[in-house]
Amino acid sequence: MDIRRARFSALIAALLFSTGGAALKVAAVSAPQVSMLRSGIAACVLYAWYRRHLRWTAWTPAVGVVYATTLTLFVAATKLTTAASAIFLQSTAPIYIALLGPWLLRERTTRKDVAYLTALGAGMGLCFVGRNSPTSTASDPATGNLLAVASGCAWALTLIALRHLNGRPLNPRASRKGTGESGLAAVVAGNAMACLIAVPWSLPLPQADAAEWGTIVYLGVVQIGLAYVCLTAAMRRLPALEISLLLLIEPVLNPCWTWLVHGERPESWTLAGGAVILGATALRTVTSKAE
Repeated sequence: MDIRRARFSALIAALLFSTGGAALKVAAVSAPQVSMLRSGIAACVLYAWYRRHLRWTAWTPAVGVVYATTLTLFVAATKLTTAASAIFLQSTAPIYIALLGPWLLRERTTRKDVAYLTALGAGMGLCFVGRNSPTSTASDPATGNLLAVASGCAWALTLIALRHLNGRPLNPRASRKGTGESGLAAVVAGNAMACLIAVPWSLPLPQADAAEWGTIVYLGVVQIGLAYVCLTAAMRRLPALEISLLLLIEPVLNPCWTWLVHGERPESWTLAGGAVILGATALRTVTSKAE
């Protein structure tokens, strides 16, 4: 795969990941049902594609549990609050990495990191400002926002666990998808566990039309499965910095698809907070190359 094709694969992965916000808001299917079906299908697809390349270790189940928690919380958050709030608040995971890193990874936080984390904190605060009134696609924004914050915490722990599992430098955006052989095994395990966790709250399955069932299949096969395949292919040729910047397309497009499909308009304060979070992340990613 040449560099152009690798970049195209990374862009396709980011594009597919970004459609999750709109697709997760399937009206006839509850959050546990979406989580069960989406993750179950994704686990099967990823295992079938990578079964000869997965490296299972004693840490795989533990990392899988943390990743399953992230998946479950993010689905619940997206169903209850706006897609913009869910993805932006989850993107504050570096705050928790910085707080936990010195103890869990023995990695120091620099002054530049403190400035970056301050900006992320300000962006998070902006996401909580405003009315956050319930709507047809965001029935309980206040609870959803709290679950999104919890999802960010769980995602931080997932990244730390993947850092330990893969034994490579932690990059919050590039490592996000777990592209190493051990990381991929944890991704498969995490999706399988997320499916099993949701089973008690998901049966019996709901009455849904063909389009809604098609959306669920799309989430598992395409939005997670195919996106991981594309990203893994890109990671073999592209540096982590470029992958990090290309993946920033995901949180930018996520609210856009939800607005186009469901007419969901996030609060102006939420958009401002997201701009601060994404802008700070892009700046920190670029400047880290020069360090």
